[in-house]
Amino acid sequence: MLLDFSKEELIDYVVKLGFPKFRGSQLFDALIQGKRLDEITNLPKNFLDKIKDEYPNFYIEKKLESKDGTKKYAYRLKDGQIIEGVFMKYKYGNTLCVSTQVGCRMGCKFCASGLFGLTRNLTAGEILEQVIIANKDNRKSLDERAITNVVLMGSGEPLDNYENVTKFIKLLNSEDGLNISQRNISISTCGLVPYIYKFADDGFTVTLTISLHASNDEVRKKTMPIANKYSIKEIIDACKYYFKKTGRRVVFEYTLVKDVNDKEIHIKELSNLLKGFPCHVNIIPLNFVKERGLLASGDKATYNFAESLVKNGVSATVRRTLGSDIGGACGQLRNSLIKNNNSN
Repeated sequence: MLLDFSKEELIDYVVKLGFPKFRGSQLFDALIQGKRLDEITNLPKNFLDKIKDEYPNFYIEKKLESKDGTKKYAYRLKDGQIIEGVFMKYKYGNTLCVSTQVGCRMGCKFCASGLFGLTRNLTAGEILEQVIIANKDNRKSLDERAITNVVLMGSGEPLDNYENVTKFIKLLNSEDGLNISQRNISISTCGLVPYIYKFADDGFTVTLTISLHASNDEVRKKTMPIANKYSIKEIIDACKYYFKKTGRRVVFEYTLVKDVNDKEIHIKELSNLLKGFPCHVNIIPLNFVKERGLLASGDKATYNFAESLVKNGVSATVRRTLGSDIGGACGQLRNSLIKNNNSN
C-alpha cells in the first residue's frame, strides 16, 4: 500500500517504476491530501495506471454526526474489512480516535471491539489513511490541517501490532506529511509489559495511556484476560520506566463497573498504587454493551470516585462524554454494518 511508504520510500518506489523523482513527490502530496485517483490532475495516465492497484480507497462506508460536533466513521478497506474511528471537538483542538486492528484478541469484557476476535492487523498506511480521510472531511481548505491530536484508542490493541503502529507514528510525525507532534499523540494499551519497555527504548515520546480498570489483580482478572499474564505491579513498573525515559506523565484509564471496581476499597487501593507517581487517572463511565452484560456505576458514584482520588493525592477527572446522541461504544458501528452485510 502506497501510504505505508515515507516520502523518500515513495520516491524510490516511483523511480523503480521508471518515472522521475518529481512524480513521487506529486504522488505523495496527492496521498496526504486524500485525493481519489480521479481527482489527481497533475500525473499522467500511464503513471496512474501503474500505481492504481496500490492506491488507497479513501472511502467512508458510513458516518454519524452528533449535535456536539462529534463524528463517528466506519471506513471500508480495500479487502472489504470495516474499521471505525471518532472525530471529537475540544477547546484545544480536534482529536481523532483511530483503530489499529480489525477486531481485537485481548477479550476485555467491557469492550465491544473484541466481540468478533482479531481478524488482522492494520498496516501503518491503513492507520494513516483514517487520519487523512477525517482530515479531508473536516478541513475548510486544502492546506488546513483539521486534525490536531490523534489517539490510538479505537478497535485493537496497538502494542499487539507494534511494528505497524510505530511506523504509523513516524509517518504521522513526519514534517513531509501531516506533521503531528508526538506530544499530540496518545497510545492506549491494556498493558503488554515488554512492549512498554521497548516503546520507551525505541525513543517514542507520545502520551502513554494504560487501560487499568482495576485496583488489584484479582478484580482485573475478572474483566481483562491480559491480567493473567502481567500483574498491575509489573505494568506500573514499566510505566515508571517510560516516565524516566521520556519525562511524559502516564495516564491510567479506569472504567467504572457497578459492584466490580467502584467501592471504597478500590479507591484506597488505587490511591496507594499511584500516589507519588506523576500520572493522571481518567475515570470513564461505562458504555453498555449488551453482549457483555456489565452495568455502569452511575454519575454520582463516578464523580465521587474521582473526587476521592483527588483528596487522596492522585490527579483524576471524569472523561467528558461526547456524541451520546449518535450512540454506541467503540465497535458498535462496525458491528451493525457487519450484521447488515450478513443479513443480505
